[in-house]
Amino acid sequence: MILTSDKNTQVGESRRTLLRAVVAGGATATGALGLGAAPAAASPRTERARVSPATPSAALRELAAGNRRWRNNRQTHPHETAAVRAALTSGQRPFALVLGCIDSRVPPELVFDQGLGDLMTVRSAGEVLDEAVLGSVAYGVLELNIPLVMVLGHQSCGAVTAAVHAEETGEELPAHIQYIADRIRPAIDHTQEGAARVDATIDRNVAMITRRLAREADFTGRIATGKLAVVGARYELTSQFVHTVA
Repeated sequence: MILTSDKNTQVGESRRTLLRAVVAGGATATGALGLGAAPAAASPRTERARVSPATPSAALRELAAGNRRWRNNRQTHPHETAAVRAALTSGQRPFALVLGCIDSRVPPELVFDQGLGDLMTVRSAGEVLDEAVLGSVAYGVLELNIPLVMVLGHQSCGAVTAAVHAEETGEELPAHIQYIADRIRPAIDHTQEGAARVDATIDRNVAMITRRLAREADFTGRIATGKLAVVGARYELTSQFVHTVA
C-alpha cells in the first residue's frame, strides 16, 4: 500500500520540519527526525571519528543525521575499516537499539547510515514482541547501557496488512503467521477503511509497542532519570524519510 499524493504532501509539510523535542526522560517523541542543517557531502571512503552518543537526545541526533545522509545519497558508511573491526573484537558499545520489522527494504544500519558496533538491531515481523524479543531489548538496555530504543515501523508493512486482512475476512492464517496477526490486531484502526486502515494501523502498532516497552519495569527507572528514551518511528519507502510516531 502506497501513500497517496495528498498524504505525501502533508507529510512533506508537517514532518520535514526539524525535530526540536527534548527527549530527556520521555518515553516517546513526536515530529520529524531531521535535526539541524543537512551536512556537507562526504566521500563514502571518509571514515568519521568514532564518538558514541551517550544520551537519548544525542543518539536521536545521530540517527537523524544518518537518515539525512541516506535519503540524500550522501552516505559515509562509517566504522567499517580494518581498525574498527579489530577493535570490536574486544567488545561493543552500540548507542541505540532499533526494534524493526523483518522487511528486507528497511535495514536499520543502512537507513541510518551506521556501521559496525553502532546499532543493536532486533527484528520481528511487524515489530511484534515476544519473550525472545523483550529479552533481546532488555539485554541491550541493561547489559550494554544503550540510551535509546527505537521501535521502527514502515510504510507498506506486510505483517500489518495481513493482520488487517485476516480480521476483515475471518481468514485463518498459517499458525506462526496467525501469532503475528493476533498481536497486531489490538492496534487495528476501525475508524478507517481500505488502504487507509492499514496505513493508520502501522502507526498505531508502533505506538502500542512503544508504550508497552516504556512500561517495562526494567526500563521505567532509567526513563524517569533520563538515562533511557523509548521512541516510536516510521520509515517511508517512497521518500526514505524516518519520522517519529506518537
